[in-house]
Amino acid sequence: MAKEVKRNDDSNPDARRTRWSAHRAARRRELTEAAIRAVDAHGPDVGIDEIAAEAGVSKPVLYRHFTDKADMFLAIGQYGTELLFDRLLPVMNSEEAILPRIRKSLDAFFSVIEEHPNVYRLLARRQFGDRKVDSDIVAEDKQLIATGLARLLGDYLRRFGMDSGSAEPWAYGLVGLVQSTAEWWLERQSMSRESVVEYLAQLIWAAIRGIAADHGVTLDPDQPLESGTVIPLRREA
Repeated sequence: MAKEVKRNDDSNPDARRTRWSAHRAARRRELTEAAIRAVDAHGPDVGIDEIAAEAGVSKPVLYRHFTDKADMFLAIGQYGTELLFDRLLPVMNSEEAILPRIRKSLDAFFSVIEEHPNVYRLLARRQFGDRKVDSDIVAEDKQLIATGLARLLGDYLRRFGMDSGSAEPWAYGLVGLVQSTAEWWLERQSMSRESVVEYLAQLIWAAIRGIAADHGVTLDPDQPLESGTVIPLRREA
């Protein structure tokens, strides 16, 4: 009987290609994390030399994994988006009482801004060193959050017999309010994160409660409102 010969996976081109792709993706992720640390340390005007030094590699090695500065900018933005959405998504989708849910959602957003202020400044400026980039990651994230929030608000409005057409302007208005306040707070730092989150939470809750009351609906800030709506907050591939 012929002896069966085991083939090493290295003889399979597809297996080698898959492992190599996974290795490159992991290495690119490591270099992106190093770039985040460099931006945190040196500010939005960080240079490629500083990023390479933080990563412990040469500039040519960096450019094996990023085609140019715009590509690195995009990788930093995608990393920041993942971090934000990983914190924001669970609290926005929690079936929790209204006011705590608002408060925790705001705190999730402000916590990312507080931990990585220079990354936010870099992405908001849409400029990497001396190069302007086309991607507006901050605006894209704002649109994703507002779209998801509009869906959630629309479901609540319909449940209470109110006009759901107001959901979208409400959502964009709320997201714009939070973003503008966050940018003001980021530059001024005149109060703690806990304080600015609480002020905003009370303001948003007062607006929601007032609109509901105008339509004969009484809301309890400590009573959960189940909707079943799931906000995905994910970029399309």
